[in-house]
Amino acid sequence: MSGTILSVLMLAGIALTGGGIYMLTTGRDRKQGWLMIGAGAVMFANVAIWAVPL
Repeated sequence: MSGTILSVLMLAGIALTGGGIYMLTTGRDRKQGWLMIGAGAVMFANVAIWAVPL
């Protein structure tokens, strides 16, 4: 079950980061683009923390 959750978090992080980059490059809403990139980075950090074996 945890593998599925980590996979979904990775997909969501990729989608958020890609959407944020798209918003930054098109110049639509720069603040929201940076926030999306930040949220994607937080998701990647969460996956990294949970995936590290103890």
